[in-house]
Amino acid sequence: MVRIARDRVSELFALAERESRGHHPDLADRYVNLARRIGMRYNVRLLREYRESYCRACSTYWVEGRTVRTRIRSGRRVRTCLRCGRQRRTLSIRTRAAGASPAEGFRATPRDEGALSISIEEDSAVVDEETEDE
Repeated sequence: MVRIARDRVSELFALAERESRGHHPDLADRYVNLARRIGMRYNVRLLREYRESYCRACSTYWVEGRTVRTRIRSGRRVRTCLRCGRQRRTLSIRTRAAGASPAEGFRATPRDEGALSISIEEDSAVVDEETEDE
């Protein structure tokens, strides 16, 4: 049953994409709503590309510029649904690829430790050389 549910969910999202480009965007929203209900009933996780293509509050299939607005703010992608106004914040692709923490954002640069970068072994070797010279 799970395999059938996964196939049906992917088919419904394909139909939603096709209808969103056509003349029936409300039908695309209905397909998304059906796919979500099937996924919940059969405990099927949606793929990442499906999860990022609709509003979780109102089940609107997102079409850039028509039903969703995307902005990049301090290392995060903020997507706002234009039907219900709910915002969805995710890490930006650049931040995720770099492996930086969300607090660092795009400002992740290597620090110069200066005097703290000398290890203890190097410091003791310098002291031993000075004592041998005396």
